[in-house]
Order: sequence, then C-alpha cells, then structure tokens
Amino acid sequence: MTDLDLPGITAGRRTRAARPPQQWADLDPAARVAAVTEAALPRFRADQISRRYYGHDEADPLAWSDLPAALRPQVAERWFPQLLTEVTTQACDAGDTVKAAWRLTGGAVVESVVMAYPERVTACVSSQAGCGIGCPFCATGQQGLTRNLSTAEIVEQVRRARVLVASGAFPGSPDHLTNIVFMGMGEPLANYRALVAALHRILDPVPAGFDMSARNITVSTVGLVPRMHDLAGEGMPVTLALSLHAPDDDLRDTLVPVNHRWPVADVLAAADSYAERTGRRYSIEYALIRDVNDQRWRADALGRLLAGRLAHVNLIPLNPTPGSRWTAATPRAQDEFVSGVREQGVTVTVRDTRGREIDGACGQLAAVVEA
Repeated sequence: MTDLDLPGITAGRRTRAARPPQQWADLDPAARVAAVTEAALPRFRADQISRRYYGHDEADPLAWSDLPAALRPQVAERWFPQLLTEVTTQACDAGDTVKAAWRLTGGAVVESVVMAYPERVTACVSSQAGCGIGCPFCATGQQGLTRNLSTAEIVEQVRRARVLVASGAFPGSPDHLTNIVFMGMGEPLANYRALVAALHRILDPVPAGFDMSARNITVSTVGLVPRMHDLAGEGMPVTLALSLHAPDDDLRDTLVPVNHRWPVADVLAAADSYAERTGRRYSIEYALIRDVNDQRWRADALGRLLAGRLAHVNLIPLNPTPGSRWTAATPRAQDEFVSGVREQGVTVTVRDTRGREIDGACGQLAAVVEA
C-alpha cells in the first residue's frame, strides 16, 4: 500500500505535478558516498558537502571556499538545484511570526512559518502541497491534494528556517531554531516515506543531519492508524499530535472524514500504543469551533475519554478562513471548555494564537498566491 492509497484519503485536485530534481538532502549517508563516487570524486567529499549543508546550513556550493573552484559548479548542478522559490513573505506579531509561501517544481505553492518566543523558536513546515483529507474547516483541506513533497523539499523548509533564525531576525529569542512542528500543509503520515527520511535528516548528528532533539519535534496526524503504528517502531521518539477535534464519532465523521475509517476509539488506541512504545506523552489537538464542538458537554466527554491516558489537550482557537461558516468559539465558551476538561484531571493548554493579522490559517497564504 502506498502513502496515497490509504483508505479514507482522496487525491482531490491532484495533478501530474513535475517531480522535483534530486537534491543532497534526498540522499542518506550511504547514498551520498555512492553519489560522489559515481561522479568520480573522492569519498571524503560526501562528508565535506554534508558538513556544509547540515553543519553550517549552507546550500550554495559556488560560495564554498574549501571546495576547489573548478569543482563548485559541478557540485551545485548535480546536488543543489533550487527546490523552493520564495513567492511572498508576511510578518506579524511585532515581527515574531514570519510566514513564507514557496513555489515548488511544477508550480505548486506551500507554506512554512517561523514563530519566535522568549524561550524557543518554532518552525511549522508542510509535508504536502494541499491535502487529501478534506476537513471542512481547514483551508488546506479545501484545496485538495496536488502532490507529496520530497524529502529535500521538507528539509529545505527547515534549513531556510534555521538560516532565518541565525540571521538575528528574532532578538529576544534563542539565536537558533529549537523546535519543529509538522503542522503545515498536508497530512504528514500520508507522505510517510519522505517524512521519516526528513526526520532522520533533522535528528541525525552532523554530518548525517542537523542534530536536533527528538523531544522538540512534533508530528501531527488526523489519525492514520497504520502509519501511527509504523512511526512508533521507527526508533525516533518525536511527539505525536493527534488532531481529534471531537470526542464523539458522530461529529468527528463530519470534521475529520477519515474517522469513517478509523473512529475515535481506534485512533486513541493507536496513540496509546505510541505512548507506550516511545515513552512520550501525546498531544490531542482540538480546534474550538463556535457552536460546533465547543459545548460544555463535549468538554466533559473529552475529559472522561482521556482521563488516565498519557495525553495532553492542546486547544486551538480556530483561525477562520475568508468566507467560511466556521469561526472561533467565544472566550466564554473557551473558558468553559478548559474547565470541563480539567475537571476530569486532564491537563489542557490553549495554543497561543499567531497570524491573525496575516493569512494565518494553514493554507490561506498559498490559496491567495495561487488564486
């Protein structure tokens, strides 16, 4: 079964988008050695190139002084094609939130966001151009799926974020990227092979990867149960975030269509298995939507459902999309919901709302650019 053949996932307006050219980040360490050997270069060049890319966040071999001048164009042409072309960038929250739209090979547009806080700097990256899940309140879900991103297209979003943070763009915050969340466009587990390869590039020590901490990486999913079990066995204890959005199947069937295939009980069982195998608490993502899923009785039901589980609830005030009938819950309803969950002994936080001044909801900026 391929990533795009999982039951419950539709291709939407998927096109025959051009496949991106291979880039250095697509290669694992063994493939890098094989590549330079095939190019008639000494094996040590693989380590040298990787240290530039992963150790120094550099992707322009023409500027690498430790490469012979005659070799630089060859390395650039073979392994460093332009994968992401910046289309537009928006900033808000006094400059602490920067959202970029990138054009891919074939013309599709994806987004990534960098959010700076006093104690951390987080990059939110995309794993697909569009999304085939079809959640009705999500801007990306309404676009349909164009194509999966390659490993390098995912990794390049991370590298670009690392460069931005290291440039001093966020004074008052750490001077390096500390956290990554796979909560941008797309369902990460529906692009499983590229996701896992990208996680290796992010987590593996230099020169194999960026050497970031698994504890600071979060992978979000709507609940693709087979892939949740697969991820638990990868030996990379990243945080799992389950987009639940309703404690009952009747409503979740509408909000998260794959619930018809993997209902609430099944996805929570898979999340519990993930927590048991990795030792990591998982997060329940719950977008509060006015008069849809923000009722006090649903808060009580959610709390009862999660009581005793190694889980934490992350409430998300919905960032409405233009023209949508879905909107954020009132502050009073939000407070009541928090109380209802906490009374069942379950920890809950409300996500800091970012991007209200710009096309902040996932998929909004890309939709504007492509319109």
